[in-house]
Amino acid sequence: MKIIHSIRPFLILFCLAVFSEVGAQECKTYAFVERDSMLYLDVYKPAVPRGDGAAVMALFGGGFFSGERNNRYMKETAKSLLERGFTVISIDYRLGFHDSAMVAQNRKLLKLPKLFRFCIDIAVEDCAAAVAWVCSNAGMLGIDPSKLILTGSSAGAITVLQLDYCRANSLNEASALPLGWKPAAVVPYSGGIMCHKRELKYATDPAPTMLLHGTKDRIVAYKSLGLPLSDKMFGAKSVDKAMKRQDIPHWFIRFGDIGHEVAAWQSGSIDLFCTFVDLTLEGRITSLDADMTDSKLTPTSWAQMNMLQLYSRRRR
Repeated sequence: MKIIHSIRPFLILFCLAVFSEVGAQECKTYAFVERDSMLYLDVYKPAVPRGDGAAVMALFGGGFFSGERNNRYMKETAKSLLERGFTVISIDYRLGFHDSAMVAQNRKLLKLPKLFRFCIDIAVEDCAAAVAWVCSNAGMLGIDPSKLILTGSSAGAITVLQLDYCRANSLNEASALPLGWKPAAVVPYSGGIMCHKRELKYATDPAPTMLLHGTKDRIVAYKSLGLPLSDKMFGAKSVDKAMKRQDIPHWFIRFGDIGHEVAAWQSGSIDLFCTFVDLTLEGRITSLDADMTDSKLTPTSWAQMNMLQLYSRRRR
C-alpha cells in the first residue's frame, strides 16, 4: 500500500453532510486529510457546552489493525463527555497492519519492532493532521484550540502519548502540528511510547498527562518491551519514571492484577477524567501517584493475552 503524505487543501475543506445521533446530540463528519484515501473526523456538540470552549479529541483502539472512529466504545465515550459539556472529536487514522507489503517484510520476530514503529508513526502523522485541521477550524467548531485534550484507548493511547513525545522533542512525525501548539492535557488508557533510546527523555515539557494502566498488561506492556538494539515500547511505568526523573508533574493511576481491560475503561472513568482535566484547565499543576480498583473493571480473557497471542489470533 502506498502512503501518500501530500495534503490537498481543497479536499481538507470539504465537509460531508453526514449526521448521526449520540446521546441525542448532533454529529457532523468532516474530511481532514487525504492519504491513500480520505480520512474523516466526527464532531459531537453537547446540548449544554462548557463555557471555556474545551474539546476532547478521542482515538479508538484496535492494535493498529482494527477499530473505527464511530464504533460502540467511541460512542459510549462521546456520550459520557457530551454530558459534561465537552465537544468531542473522534478521528480516523491509518491502520498500519493493513499495509500488506510492510507486514510481509516484517513478519519475523526480530523485525516486529520496525513494523510497530511504522504503524505508530503513520498514526501520529494522522493525529497531527487532525489537530492542525481542528485548530484551523476552531471558530467554525466553537472551541478553543488551546483547550484541546487528547485521549485514546490502547493503540489510540499509544498514538496520543507518542504525538506529545514527538512534539516535545521536535520529531518529524509531529511536524504538522500548528507552531507553538500544545495539548491542554493527554489522557492515555493503556498506552506507551516507542523509542530507540535506552531511556525516555523530554527535551521540553510534555502536556499535563494522566497515565492509566493495568500492572498485568501484556498487550501494551506496563513497564517496557523490546529487543536489544531495536525500538522499545515504554509502558506507563517507564513513562512515569521518565517524568519523575525530570521532575515533570503528572498523574499515574495503576490497577493491580488487571491487564489490558483498562483500555476499555474510558466511559467508566468520566469523573476521574474530568477532575484531572478541570484542575489542569484551571492552571493548577498537580501530581498524583495512586493505586486504584473498580468493581466494574474485572479481568476478561481477551485482555489477559500477550501481544503475540493477540496478533496470532488476528491472522487466523
